[in-house]
Amino acid sequence: MALTVDTAVPAPPSTHNAGEWGARIADPGPLGLAAFAMTTFFLSSVNAGWLPKSVEGVVLGLALFYGGIAQVFAGMWEFVKGNTFGAVAFTSYGAFWLSFWYLIAHTPLDATADDKARGIGFYLLGWTIFTAYMLVCTLRINGVLIGVFGFLTVTFLALTLGELTGVATITTLGGYLGLITAALAWYGSLAGVRNSLAGATLPTFPRS
Repeated sequence: MALTVDTAVPAPPSTHNAGEWGARIADPGPLGLAAFAMTTFFLSSVNAGWLPKSVEGVVLGLALFYGGIAQVFAGMWEFVKGNTFGAVAFTSYGAFWLSFWYLIAHTPLDATADDKARGIGFYLLGWTIFTAYMLVCTLRINGVLIGVFGFLTVTFLALTLGELTGVATITTLGGYLGLITAALAWYGSLAGVRNSLAGATLPTFPRS
């Protein structure tokens, strides 16, 4: 029996069929959450003291390829699907991990320890502000994302204060908060994948 293959190429999206085009694409959300969760888990394990600071460079591969590139791809597909929140969130945090990779791999050799800590502190402060206003937006989406962005906000805040004050225990606290954030993001990814299967449901506690 011969197998027939549909070789027709779908037309690119236009202003008239963009919604239909986006509906045919798998949900990129679980990929973005999984990429964010794994990279956050590893770096938070260092910040929490589960791993020595000397292994921090191991995260660079994750930050570049999974937390960075894969998450940016997820954000681009969210644009196609018409999901503004997902597009902004995944593209931004993908860019965060790409910038983190660059920051660690290209630290200025002439920077003093105080200057480096202050620079990283303000870098993290900017991400704290961004995450806080994205948290406000999650209040209209679901409880899982509220949890992810809520814990991520306080994670960034703790890491910011740890860098600016030099108090190691605050950074350690940020590490533990980051581990909770990663766990919630992994759950959100699991729910997205499982709920895409027939008859499978995991609660995400929708708000609207």
